[in-house]
Amino acid sequence: MKTRFAVFAAGLLLLSSIAVFAHHAFQAEYDATKPVKVTGTVKKVECMNPHIWFYVDVKDESGKVTAWGFSGGPGMLMRRGITRDVPKVGDVIKVEGFRAKDGSNNASGGNVTLADGCKAFAGAAEDVVPQ
Repeated sequence: MKTRFAVFAAGLLLLSSIAVFAHHAFQAEYDATKPVKVTGTVKKVECMNPHIWFYVDVKDESGKVTAWGFSGGPGMLMRRGITRDVPKVGDVIKVEGFRAKDGSNNASGGNVTLADGCKAFAGAAEDVVPQ
């Protein structure tokens, strides 16, 4: 009986440690010293656990379009009344976050201002808040 309990406890501990490492920390992916502020048109929205990804096409002064991908926490957004249908493809939104450490055009979702002016924090509870 003691052996079964020990095996069960060890298995439970192993599974819980895997869950902790499966979700990355903000500091592991994003650079808090590289803030990003963009305004653009929502191209695509993907809801997949544990994140929501939304892609924004951003035009610069010369008209060149650059695609940006932003990660957010779906649970955080849902608690604020923002469902998977918001933002909608075609909406113009403003996003403030922090650039990915790998230098790609990916960033933390951070603060999002939707087309109707509604503002929301799209990050996870442990994420850094853009100022």
